[in-house]
Amino acid sequence: MTTITSGKINSGRYFEHFRLGEVIQHATPRTVTAGDAALYIALTGARNPLHCSEPFAHALGYAGSPVDDLLAFHIAFGKTVPDISVNAVANLGYADVRFLLPVFIGDTLTTSSTVIGLKQNSNGKSGVVYVRSTTLNQNQQAVLTWVRWVMLHKKDQQAPAPETVIPELPTHVAADNLSIPAELSAQGFEAQSTGGQYYWEDYQAGERINHPSGMTINDSDHSLATRLYQNNARLHFDQHMMKSSAFGTRLVYGGIVISACRSLSYEGLENALAILAINAGTHANPCFAGDTIYSFTEVLDRWELPKRNDAGALRLRMVGIKNATPAEITEIRPAGNYHPNVVLDLDYTVLMPRKGNQ
Repeated sequence: MTTITSGKINSGRYFEHFRLGEVIQHATPRTVTAGDAALYIALTGARNPLHCSEPFAHALGYAGSPVDDLLAFHIAFGKTVPDISVNAVANLGYADVRFLLPVFIGDTLTTSSTVIGLKQNSNGKSGVVYVRSTTLNQNQQAVLTWVRWVMLHKKDQQAPAPETVIPELPTHVAADNLSIPAELSAQGFEAQSTGGQYYWEDYQAGERINHPSGMTINDSDHSLATRLYQNNARLHFDQHMMKSSAFGTRLVYGGIVISACRSLSYEGLENALAILAINAGTHANPCFAGDTIYSFTEVLDRWELPKRNDAGALRLRMVGIKNATPAEITEIRPAGNYHPNVVLDLDYTVLMPRKGNQ
């Protein structure tokens, strides 16, 4: 009997399959559940009471606890992977990530992406694709939007290179463009729930906070977390394939490193209520199972918010380190290139209560 190989399998896109300006509607809408939120805490140790205490959320004006900002981001991001980065060499960076509306248990998220840039690498074997993705809830309201760029293999190395287009991206999301949830009021903020004693006014540009704890990422941790986000990129799952790669093993999804660093930064930033934006981000070096992640934060700026006297914004630089403590890393880029132990360089903005509103 002759076996006919089916052509029905979607093996994902390669670099030469993308066209500037095309819009991709991603499959698999996702309704966020309480189980998702609980599992996220189990995998990251996240302790922000806004995401796990209904009374605390009510005191700030919410009808219920919104899900963790990064859980919403990772779920939204996961929708894009089958069409954008399932054949990725690496996810290279983020910019202009805006958290537009909170996401709640029961919300259903769908995502679409527009190709905004293309650049073939000089080796002719791969290229970089830039996309802007937007996630809507069930009411067709935009809850998230972001730009990312990813390096992809070419399947046909003889395919002609596209015209190089590299999008101009803002260095940061300006204070006037930050989206503050309409229902949120820090007038009802209770510091005893966070355990934090420092407010917006207590942080100064230039200070560095070395967060004390580390978190070892196990094989089971990163496999389960990446599946939670329905991120099917092969370099995170297929050990057989990755044995023959330059790395020799699976890579940990970069979003797991972001979440680990955010959780580790709780000591020193206990009162950071919400992420308002990710201004820029780089996965500086790969992370693998067995690596222990540490983090430190540099305060870049402190902004007042228009028509708000209850809360302000802090622009922060969160640096993730593997297998070294923050005290051991005095320079992030000692010779122009990232220190080999630096795995994450993330510029982001958080909302923090101001003094006098308790």
